[in-house]
Amino acid sequence: MRAAALYSATGALLLTALSAVPAGGAPATASGAASAAARAGAGAPAAAGVALAAARAAAKGVDFGNCSDAQDLPGSMQCGTVSVPLDYARPGGRQIELTVSRVRATHRDPHNSKRRVPRQGALVFNPGGPGGSGLYFPLIGLLPEWKRIGAAYDLVGYDPRGVGRSAPLSCQDPKHFFKGPTPAPTHPSESYKKERIAQAKAYARGCGKRAGSALRHYTSLNNARDLDVLRAALDEERLTFMGASYGTYFGALYATLFPSHVRRMVFDAAVNPDPAKIWYRNNLDQSAAFESRWTDFREWVARHDAVYGLGGTPEAVLRSYERARARLAAEPAGGKVGPGQLQGAFLQAGYYDDYWPSRAQALSEYLKGDPRQLIAQAGPVTEAAAEAENSSAVYTAVECNDASWPTDWTDWDRDNTRLARVAPFETWDNVWANLPCAYWPAPRQQPLDVRTGPGELAPTLILAAERDAAAPYDGALEMHRRLSGSVLVTERDSGTHGIGGGPNPCVNGHLDAYLLEGRLPVRRAACAAHAEPQPTTDQ
Repeated sequence: MRAAALYSATGALLLTALSAVPAGGAPATASGAASAAARAGAGAPAAAGVALAAARAAAKGVDFGNCSDAQDLPGSMQCGTVSVPLDYARPGGRQIELTVSRVRATHRDPHNSKRRVPRQGALVFNPGGPGGSGLYFPLIGLLPEWKRIGAAYDLVGYDPRGVGRSAPLSCQDPKHFFKGPTPAPTHPSESYKKERIAQAKAYARGCGKRAGSALRHYTSLNNARDLDVLRAALDEERLTFMGASYGTYFGALYATLFPSHVRRMVFDAAVNPDPAKIWYRNNLDQSAAFESRWTDFREWVARHDAVYGLGGTPEAVLRSYERARARLAAEPAGGKVGPGQLQGAFLQAGYYDDYWPSRAQALSEYLKGDPRQLIAQAGPVTEAAAEAENSSAVYTAVECNDASWPTDWTDWDRDNTRLARVAPFETWDNVWANLPCAYWPAPRQQPLDVRTGPGELAPTLILAAERDAAAPYDGALEMHRRLSGSVLVTERDSGTHGIGGGPNPCVNGHLDAYLLEGRLPVRRAACAAHAEPQPTTDQ
């Protein structure tokens, strides 16, 4: 399942006193490069192609200038492009351009105007997806909480291959992307399943028709290779990188392929990198986890029944939600919000608890006869159709290409019918999002075994919320086991998807100390949960 917009890298980074652990790795050497090439998993031609593309990028650099929408942007963000091979096994063939953004390190200490902060290099960020754009990440340096990081680092974002301004991928006409109002049955009928199978087959055909032979090259391995070319273009001997959600997966691929090229690396909301989980079983795990997070939300609403009037128990809140579903099925709100749109809006509350007050208030007002807030929160934003369609296309292409998926519908039906008995909230919608992979026209890859040995990789930082549904906590534990020398910081009793730069000062202290000073706790650390949101009727 594609991640929603992330908290990661959006809040204060507060320094705390931590055990000193050096975070620098061995410099890149000829032997290190050879070792990285040997483990490239996708064969020697691709590894040699990365080396060649990186050398070309290092020689050319990035010619940063005004962004195309600079007149609408605050601050001093600049944009440029980096060329990468579509196919790393043929580095002299077709090239695609990745659009890159940057705000230079300010060197200004926000707490001491007389001190010039030394530059530490570039901090590259990816927000996840697959299909998420990181192009506007550098603007985060305008926030007071980020000024210390922005003083020491060039803040760098980019559109990965296929996304936004980087050779955008499309699978259907964006005019037809938003469909609504739509149903969202938690226990679909056989006729409904057949309808969705037909839609999935048509979507997969559309991807193949629109992308042609290029479709196979939208993969996580290529995203990791592109990252090394970007590192070289930025003139960084070793990479400092922060990935969130899916960004943690191809960040881990990068660490496995190019361990000597890593300076510091943050994995926020780490997904499970076990090859057996990529991606079919990871999605089953997500659906199960969202049921627990959906319960967390309903428990919170029940505690504030005096405000929202939706019921004093989680079960009563569920009955209120089901009444809304039934009413929307009979008469969609505003002619465009049906059960499917309702479910999509409340799924966002499973990612971030700061959605809880607005969603509860919208549901409460709708059941009292005022649908305006629900329409505003759940209705399709037609102006964003092209961006949403592009993001969906990249998500589907990468996940379908990365690994084998069941190709027999009976496997999907069996696994998810069983799961939906105990986790009905998101199970079937997750199926429909991924079902094109059963009928995918491009060849599948064998997932790389993410793993580094002692001393191969600089110490890395993994951040995880214990009740994260989109990236269940077991994934962070698995990432921690596989990346030797990594440190895991856990936010207890919290389910926010992406906790770096969020509302927890303890988490932010660990992140700040690592990025600015290279200090980490020993092996593991825990933070208490951030404060839960307060109910409000003014949304």
